[in-house]
Amino acid sequence: MESQQQCEREICRLIILGRDRTEVLLTSAESGLALPVVEIPRWERLAENLTGSLRTDWGCDAICLFTPNCSSEDRDSNGKHYVVMECWCDEGQSGETVWKPIGSLTAGSFRQAAEFRVFEQSLQELDIYQRDPSSPFTRKGWLAELRGWTAEVIRPLGLELTGSFCQYNGSPCFSLIRFETNGPAVWFKATGKPNRREFPITLKLAERFPRFIPKILGTKPEWNGWLSGGEVDRTNPGKTKDATSWEQTATELARLQIESIAESQSILRCGAHDLRAKRLFTAVDPFFDRVARLMEQQPKVPPAILNRDELSLLKLRVEDVLTLFQDLRIPVTLGHLDLNPGNVIVSAERCVFLDWAEAYVGNPFFSLEYLVQHFRRQIDTSVASESQLTLAYKAQWGQLLEQDEIDEATTLAKLTALFAYAVGTDTWKDEGKLKDPTAVGYLRSLARRMNNEAIKLTERRSPCLS
Repeated sequence: MESQQQCEREICRLIILGRDRTEVLLTSAESGLALPVVEIPRWERLAENLTGSLRTDWGCDAICLFTPNCSSEDRDSNGKHYVVMECWCDEGQSGETVWKPIGSLTAGSFRQAAEFRVFEQSLQELDIYQRDPSSPFTRKGWLAELRGWTAEVIRPLGLELTGSFCQYNGSPCFSLIRFETNGPAVWFKATGKPNRREFPITLKLAERFPRFIPKILGTKPEWNGWLSGGEVDRTNPGKTKDATSWEQTATELARLQIESIAESQSILRCGAHDLRAKRLFTAVDPFFDRVARLMEQQPKVPPAILNRDELSLLKLRVEDVLTLFQDLRIPVTLGHLDLNPGNVIVSAERCVFLDWAEAYVGNPFFSLEYLVQHFRRQIDTSVASESQLTLAYKAQWGQLLEQDEIDEATTLAKLTALFAYAVGTDTWKDEGKLKDPTAVGYLRSLARRMNNEAIKLTERRSPCLS
């Protein structure tokens, strides 16, 4: 049986191309050639760990380009998979590796025929990507172009690149790279489908709310990317056990949302998810119809399967709570569906919020509930600590709302925030995504959590929710 330690590791076979893409780095033995193999943490950033491991294990500085679409027969039963990379500096190597001209390789050159098949297929994919304008981060020389552009952007600020950088995300149309400078580090980020909206949303928020968003230093629209300034002496709430940084996050989140009230329409036009009351009411019937079908397809018990009668009752309760929420007349504001602590940077002077691909316009108290959920999982499950976090957020809303309205909104959000999250990203109506058992299982899990919250709310409140 596989140990827990083994389950937490992932094995990757690397197709590492030279700078001019005429050679590939391979391991050599009497039995034939093979692709280099590295083992990395399973649940951490792929590009960051691969580039670091490759530098340490094989003496090669490379960047990730893409993960090839291997056929099922070439996927190892033990979970190994392949990643295409490219050397970006002098082509270093260890004593166990050798650079081979690509044109000289045949199936007979490799110890395993499957590796050669994947290798050939990857080169074909690379050729397709290079001719696709929407896949700029597979094009030869893109990193050198990015570094040159970055140097030009930061030069007027008195900054220069020092050469060091870290790739955190790498794919044909997505990129996240941290460049070291002679001062604060700078970050380049670019997004492709389905997150292209993050580019215009981020620019709009940086323009309108500069205190809460990293400063935009430059934009590269043809790559849907932007360069932002780094933070000195910064941290994110998830890296500390100090609840104070979480309370600061809650306070600043409320301030940002209050400032955003007048900008809700312009944020929607940039592509933010529409989670206003009308949109949520419209989604209730089709969402629960879909969940009923997904529940019927559940292959095993446990977890519990909610039958159609239970889901019909849950649907009514969700509609009732949405109505109660609407009656509170809480302003529509900016919100964040992915408010995990990694998307927050806290410093002594300010708190900034990152990764706005899942921005929404709707009820602000949904975002508080998402923050509270992360706080429970990572920091503290005590009622007292959670209460302090909630009070920090609610204190800001006291400028606009009565205390009983704020308390009611906080209570109702425990159920409605789950529903808003479930329908907000449209996974539930994407037939392609619903072929993924993990996505389907997560939707069923959200429905069960909604049911639990609806029952708790009913027990605490009037018969109108029963």
